[in-house]
Amino acid sequence: MSHGPKHLASGILHAGGKAQGHHGNFVVAIKQEKSEAPRATGEKGAHEEEPVKKRGWPKGKKRKKILPNGPKAPVTGYVRFLNERREQIRMLHPDLPFPEITKMLGAEWSKLQPTDKQRYLDEAEREKQQYMKELREYQQSEAYKMCTEKIQEKKIKKEDSGIGVVNTLLNGHKGGDCDGFSTFDVPIFTEEFLDQNKAREAELRRLRKMNTDFEEQNAILQRHTESMSSAKEKLEQELALEERQTLALQQQLQAVRQALTASFASLPIPGTGETPTLGTLDFYMAKLHGAIERNPMQHEKLIVRIKEILSRIASRHCRSQHLSPASFNPPGPAPPGLPHPAGPRQPHGEDRRLH
Repeated sequence: MSHGPKHLASGILHAGGKAQGHHGNFVVAIKQEKSEAPRATGEKGAHEEEPVKKRGWPKGKKRKKILPNGPKAPVTGYVRFLNERREQIRMLHPDLPFPEITKMLGAEWSKLQPTDKQRYLDEAEREKQQYMKELREYQQSEAYKMCTEKIQEKKIKKEDSGIGVVNTLLNGHKGGDCDGFSTFDVPIFTEEFLDQNKAREAELRRLRKMNTDFEEQNAILQRHTESMSSAKEKLEQELALEERQTLALQQQLQAVRQALTASFASLPIPGTGETPTLGTLDFYMAKLHGAIERNPMQHEKLIVRIKEILSRIASRHCRSQHLSPASFNPPGPAPPGLPHPAGPRQPHGEDRRLH
């Protein structure tokens, strides 16, 4: 069964008080044994070198607890000076070890003028005031309350370290050996907090990777969008050009139809006497072509008049469009008995050889 340090210490003192009548001063004997121990082991004298003290946190000094997710603790003016000058000294003396750099900076700080020191102290004071403000706000949050509750539960469950105190009184061990039983060395980051931090770091890594993937996808989509925009602009330009060409051709076609209607209005179809209008021009031309094709010899005068009309229309159209008469020739052969409007075609290729 474990007892607290107070119970054990009081029990030892009580037992020692009872044993004084029989065994003498119990506590004094322990002190004398400790004081005479160096003499019994060789009496090395007063000039003996003291053992090197163990490095670590000073005994009795309470560690400053780190609050998870809390505001960052401020630094002193001296630390701000060290952080500012350390890299400069390291660049000037790259081979100098870290302790020597700190020693040089400490000497430089001690020789610094008060006005220069005050700048660092003022910055540290402003940072401290900001930290106190953020700390008060953090202490009102739910995260801080949950943290303190869990720490208190750990303290209650932790066994007392009174056995270490009793062993020190009985065996005369140095006080430094009891550091392992100090009740102040309670770790703030317990297993639960460490697990939470590990999970958070893993989540952050996953989110960073997702963010990188999304950025790459966005870059690819951006390039596709720019390519599509360029293609769209090119197609719009081509469409606008084709629309202008189509409109010009429609205007030319309308002008030709109007000229044909006006010119053939005085030339009725033989046998029916029909004359063309804008709405019946195609029907009129088909019937006129059929009448001439059935008996070309009978309608020689009509063919001559048609030639004159077509030549006149072709010349007028070419002058308005700045074209040569040959460009007005239709691609196919003229109907039987009707030459091309610009005159007979010149033979070329095999036709020229036949002529």
